Amino acid sequence: MRVAAIILAATTAAALLAGCSDSSDSSSSPSSSSDSGKGKPKDPLAGAPAAGDTVVVGSNNFAESVLLMDVYGEALKAKGIKVSYKPDIGTREITYGLLKNGSVTVLPEYNGSLLAFLDKAAAPTSVEAATAAIEAKLDAKLTMLDPAAAEDKDSVTVNAATAAKYHLTSQSTIADLAKVGSQIVVGGSPEFQQRQQGLVGLKSVYGLVPKSYKALDAGGPLTVAALKNNDVQAADVFSTDASVAREKFVVLQDPKKLFGFANVQPMVSKTGLSPDGVAALNAVSAKLDTKTLLDLDDQVQNQKKDPLDVAQAWLKSAGLA
Repeated sequence: MRVAAIILAATTAAALLAGCSDSSDSSSSPSSSSDSGKGKPKDPLAGAPAAGDTVVVGSNNFAESVLLMDVYGEALKAKGIKVSYKPDIGTREITYGLLKNGSVTVLPEYNGSLLAFLDKAAAPTSVEAATAAIEAKLDAKLTMLDPAAAEDKDSVTVNAATAAKYHLTSQSTIADLAKVGSQIVVGGSPEFQQRQQGLVGLKSVYGLVPKSYKALDAGGPLTVAALKNNDVQAADVFSTDASVAREKFVVLQDPKKLFGFANVQPMVSKTGLSPDGVAALNAVSAKLDTKTLLDLDDQVQNQKKDPLDVAQAWLKSAGLA
């Protein structure tokens, strides 16, 4: 089932890639539409489909997103909702298009990164402000559910050798790395190179201009391997990634909040989820904190457990299944 879903997702994603390859895609969403501003209905998911319809839960192409996809999907199943999965679809540039065209119903997102994708100029000062700003820019067919306390941010992370060479510690900042930027290679996804919450912002906010940039994946195994092998000296690694502790990587501080907020938050189709489904996902968010997410990530990434098994076990322990 998972293999078939991956093939289907890849095929659909390829067809959409040309139309979803940059954040300008969001500009087609009128911020003056009825789902933003004072006229927004209290229930943004009114008119949801019949309970017999299948909810498609997708993920981006990294381990934590797949895990969260399983958590959401299994929580919905526990409420008697039919679910199918589309794991490892690709980057936000692709998954956002799939949500807009209805191919995906639910996707785990990160509020700060999503907002930066939708509005590069936004600078929210709270989680609530971030959600409001997202809703103002989000496509009219989509909405956000409750954010979790759990956060997983993009980060500039260096390997142990680089940390030792330049005397960097977990208290060092990105500005400290910028002082030796011309001597290092930075790695990350192709999209990270073009994003404000990426190489663009690292230059404008911290003055970090690396020797070169190596396009890899979105904090996944290619990035981790390149950092471990010193093919890159610094990389975009998610702050809760299990590789940080395992490989003794050093996550640099971001005092200017380039990477902002990064709360886990479901993005959903307004007409694709029943009230029971909304309640189920909001209940997940209410229970999911950063400590819990770190533990779940460790089970999947270090202990090599199946993410579906990990999701089911946690939901049961949390009283959600």
